[in-house]
Amino acid sequence: MKAYYQTHVGLVRDQNEDTVLVDERQGLYILADGMGGHQAGEVASLLAAQVLSGSLEGKSPSREELLRGFHAANSAVYERQKKDTALSGMGTTLTVLWEDGDHVLLGHVGDSRAYLFRDGRLHQVSEDHSLVGQMLREGVIDEEQARRHPLRNVITRAVGTEETVRADVSEWPLQPGEKWLLCSDGLTDMVEDAEIERTLGSLPCSEAADRLISLALLSGGHDNVSVLLAEVSL
Repeated sequence: MKAYYQTHVGLVRDQNEDTVLVDERQGLYILADGMGGHQAGEVASLLAAQVLSGSLEGKSPSREELLRGFHAANSAVYERQKKDTALSGMGTTLTVLWEDGDHVLLGHVGDSRAYLFRDGRLHQVSEDHSLVGQMLREGVIDEEQARRHPLRNVITRAVGTEETVRADVSEWPLQPGEKWLLCSDGLTDMVEDAEIERTLGSLPCSEAADRLISLALLSGGHDNVSVLLAEVSL
């Protein structure tokens, strides 16, 4: 897959706590959105992405190796905050694609999202590990209520906040021409899925990444916003 990515601090925050890491040689595409006190979120997201990437170096893609990578990243962030009180309470979302020939493994923790754009339609293929996401799945609220719920940024799973982590891992067949989107909630809180779908359907990935960032900023840019697009070659 060919990757295009952009990240922006947004219009409100002073620092960017998102991390995007791409290693096309490994077929590895990572997006993390950190949380915590001053600079702690930035430390958590970068550390998790680097440790995950390093743990997968030289390995053949498999569910077991990817889960081990998530556990390594979780341990690194958890132990780092225990050693440095200034980083206490930090954590991060972590969403990754690991390409393996005609398939891709998707690993996910948190409320950053993975989407698949196939045959002109956008499909969310990750589950939001958030309080509002859980309420939505249980039918307590609808999608419109979820978008403006005051607790929409409360996540129920994160990397590094506890001694262990539970990651979702799934395997997907790749189809020529389809596009994969990894993004932080700085995009999805600001831009509706229908607009993301129109953007991916009308622009090449090289332009779509910039356009999605612009749409988030035009809508207020209340958070850091990161976009990683990976397109399967024809």
